[in-house]
Amino acid sequence: MNKPETTTVRTEDAFDVAAAHAWLAQQVPGLSGPPEVRQFSGGASNLTYLLHYPDRDLILRRPPGGTKAASAHDMGREFLVQQRLRPYYPYVPHMIARCTDPSVIGSEFYVMERLEGTILRGDLPDGTSLSIEQARRLSTTAFDCLIELHAVDPEAAGLAEIGKGAGYVERQVAGWSRRFGAARTDNVSDFAAVMAWLEHNQPADVAATIIHNDFRLDNLVLDPAGSVVGVLDWEMATVGDPLMDLGGALAYWVQADDDDLMRASRRQPSHLPGMPTRARIVQHYCDRTGRSADNWPFYEVFGLFRLAVIAQQIYYRYHHGQTTNPAFKDFWTLINYLDDRCRRIAGIQ
Repeated sequence: MNKPETTTVRTEDAFDVAAAHAWLAQQVPGLSGPPEVRQFSGGASNLTYLLHYPDRDLILRRPPGGTKAASAHDMGREFLVQQRLRPYYPYVPHMIARCTDPSVIGSEFYVMERLEGTILRGDLPDGTSLSIEQARRLSTTAFDCLIELHAVDPEAAGLAEIGKGAGYVERQVAGWSRRFGAARTDNVSDFAAVMAWLEHNQPADVAATIIHNDFRLDNLVLDPAGSVVGVLDWEMATVGDPLMDLGGALAYWVQADDDDLMRASRRQPSHLPGMPTRARIVQHYCDRTGRSADNWPFYEVFGLFRLAVIAQQIYYRYHHGQTTNPAFKDFWTLINYLDDRCRRIAGIQ
């Protein structure tokens, strides 16, 4: 077996496959195994594995080892969000089973169906291309999926309880600022000026909707026609301000005319001819939803700051030897760059 985008399981991320299978076989009648296991190389937070059985492929998700933010890597919450959202949002994978007993493999985990399709990374797969029209249609389709998510009623989906009510923007600014302080290493900027600017320029919440909080092309599964068949990685989903979700999504949207350092951080082919600018995506979102983005610089700066904190939390684990994944080695340079970019957008001297 050599499934695309999977590797042999890293030693530090290995688990007891026989124990996992024995537990799963009790939940799924007729499951023969144990499976062959591969690790997905994409992603930098929760760990994702392919369980290859003779008649089907499944996906196992579990948290990483090492020090983590207190609210991060909640397997139960991630499982619940997807389970309840699926009837209202067809792009959510089918949840199969959740294990709450850490003695099985050393942590909680859950298993879900594997969605067949293509996931776009920084560069298109070998031998494929997108015309200008295909790129334009793909980007529109993707962000229409985000708009569709923001239209789901949290009460109807049974997910209102995962939100904390009004004051989402304020909580996010304070929370991500605390997280950065807890994870900062001595080779990155202190972000003091950026955090102060966010605190003093935050707008009121515009709405309370279900938000994904990590919406990118490389979290979408596409069919051969370029339609979205699945949205992955619901780890940070919650009920909150939809413009904060859009700002977070566009922090990853590297466009063709961005500077060299921004382009070096690209994780999706958003630079291709036909792909819209961030400004055009914001306008499309506002046209479709009727929302105003008059305070867009705030959402843009917050999205980039939040990205810096996520990168710093991951880099902290590498810096302190909690992971040896070489993909994280140079994250500190991106974090320093993001401080400068935030300052420029905010007009901070």
